[in-house]
Amino acid sequence: MKTYAYGFPRLGKNREYKKALESYWGGKTHAVDLRRSLVRIEGERSEAYSRVDFAPQGETSLYDPVADAAFMFGVEPWTGEAGYYDFCRGPRAAAMTKYFNTNYHYLRPRIASPRFSFSWDKFEYLDLKNPALLGLVGPFTFLKLAELLVPLSDCVAPLADAYAALFKSYPEALFQLDEPAFILDLDREETDAALALYRRLEKHLSRIICLTYYDSVDAIGLFELGFRAWGLDFVHGTRNLANLSRLAGGTTLIAGLIDGRNVFPKDEAAVARTLKDVRAAFSGEIWISNAAPLSHLPYTTQNERRPEIREHFRFALEKLDEIAGYESVDPDSVLAAAGDSADKSEPFSLPDAARASYEERQRRQSDLGLPLFPTTTIGSFPQSDEVRKARNLLHKGETSAEDFRSFIRDKIGEVIRYQEERGFDVLVHGEFERTDMVEFFAEKLEGVLTTDSGWVISYGSRVYRPPIIRGDVKRTGPMTISEIAYAQSLTRRPVKGMLTGPVTIIAWSYVNPYLPIERIAYELARALNDEVRDYLAAGIRIVQIDEPAFRERAPVKKRDWPAYFDWAVKAFRVAAQSSPEAQIHTHMCYSAFNEIIGEIDKLDADVISIEAARSEGRIVEAFESIGYARGIGIGVWDIHSPQAPDKERMRSVIARALEKLPRENVWINPDCGLKTRKWEEIGEPLAAIPELARELREEHKNP
Repeated sequence: MKTYAYGFPRLGKNREYKKALESYWGGKTHAVDLRRSLVRIEGERSEAYSRVDFAPQGETSLYDPVADAAFMFGVEPWTGEAGYYDFCRGPRAAAMTKYFNTNYHYLRPRIASPRFSFSWDKFEYLDLKNPALLGLVGPFTFLKLAELLVPLSDCVAPLADAYAALFKSYPEALFQLDEPAFILDLDREETDAALALYRRLEKHLSRIICLTYYDSVDAIGLFELGFRAWGLDFVHGTRNLANLSRLAGGTTLIAGLIDGRNVFPKDEAAVARTLKDVRAAFSGEIWISNAAPLSHLPYTTQNERRPEIREHFRFALEKLDEIAGYESVDPDSVLAAAGDSADKSEPFSLPDAARASYEERQRRQSDLGLPLFPTTTIGSFPQSDEVRKARNLLHKGETSAEDFRSFIRDKIGEVIRYQEERGFDVLVHGEFERTDMVEFFAEKLEGVLTTDSGWVISYGSRVYRPPIIRGDVKRTGPMTISEIAYAQSLTRRPVKGMLTGPVTIIAWSYVNPYLPIERIAYELARALNDEVRDYLAAGIRIVQIDEPAFRERAPVKKRDWPAYFDWAVKAFRVAAQSSPEAQIHTHMCYSAFNEIIGEIDKLDADVISIEAARSEGRIVEAFESIGYARGIGIGVWDIHSPQAPDKERMRSVIARALEKLPRENVWINPDCGLKTRKWEEIGEPLAAIPELARELREEHKNP
């Protein structure tokens, strides 16, 4: 069998991609240097792909593949790198949201006119010479991920023609078109649009490899499209097996059998069983591939110091080796050697937990003395080079724990004074001791591993290191009490305890696929609840349990939502279980709330902080639709954009929210934590938030 791979990380073995982008943004290098770096990164990816028989070229993005397509096909005019990055992160940056149910964020182009043209050649930009196979976002997925201000059907023919112009520019090349939108719950109009789009490209179908992943393709009419090859996911989309007989004759099947979203090694017997089932259902040519892009994985385990990581887990480079190993595998021999190795993990039923009624909680929390329009921040403050250096010295053993503790306390003191001087009502300790909102807790929990260099892109140049959850998770002692209690000792104003919720820890980690997810969620929730109880014992009565991944972790298929939300809601409620005096906050960002607002309501948090700046406050309509009666923190500053809003723009966001929400329910805060910002960037917007709140209190003093 032939082997195929796609989506290899563009980040680079030593984060060369991040360094190149940030050097250019910081004015240290020029556009020509950036382009040279991207060309080099593209070459290194091609070298990595040499382990398998086939792989695309041209996947390297300037920031985001969807944004690339917007420029390639004339939605945005290509005027050079400066214009491109203005679209990505400038004052009028495109909206950012999660890519399917992953932790990758993409930029959502706004399509106001059905006029498309092949107007920028990214492959030429990457200096590709005589490419045999080029990879890019497919046209239907591009339209589904965009914000369409015109009917979908009006876009079909013009966009198909723009893609055809690209194909004509490379007459000898094949094209890998990523169409993960094919696995969505498509209605009739959407399916018809996808079919019409590719029928218009009919003479090019023999040059197209159509890749789908993250789940199964249920719109069975799509299988009539006679692509040169169909890529189907058999790890996350087991229902694909039932549709293999629908593939057109002569089509090659690219079978996604190696999990591209998890670092745990393959279960050889399980892969062999699936391959045997695929062969029984499909008589054509089969190539073995990854299931989901390898960009969800770190580059290589070779950078890891601990033998445990190098020997027992597989990052992207090692996944290529797993794929390559299937060129001559006989499933029957593998199964015979494995014997009876079927999954025998016991199912787990996650128990629920409940708090007192919201009315009772309000009564018992009234002595917190919070004003109308309370102000707070989401948690983290800018992490300076000095802070990062101190953490690195501790990590290397070049400074003592006591010296580091003293340093962090100094920083906490500074940030408490900073917030008090500006007039915030509920303070935070700044999170200077934390590398990452998930990794920090992973380092303190038994049953969870962290990596040295397991970096993955979240968006743009922003990276994080997902922990590895093996199971049997336990808290071995207090994780955050020391810093929070110290912060509270410095002020009369309430300080929030800051925790990352169980669902987000799971979503932003690699989780043992051989254990029930419900069991792992419960173990994490119990550990976090121990921390909540310690907060209360220490006099910390406001606790924020962040769940930014609550929506993103939901399965792509809505038919699978009930099972997911059952354990996700219960896990949060177990973590949050506490006396009525405790005010429980949660925070969510860059999520589509409309479809899950009922599940958010079930969390029963006292206050939820949401991203509202990019939507200019329109997002609150989802909460109004169900009569949401608890506190809502309106994010008035999109901290992911380097352009901070002025007070009047913040006021407009709150004004829109107040059209839909009772004023007593409204808090004011930034959209997200400030960790990625610089100190000089946050002064004016943070000063504006309490000023705005004071003005609003005066305006609403005598309704």
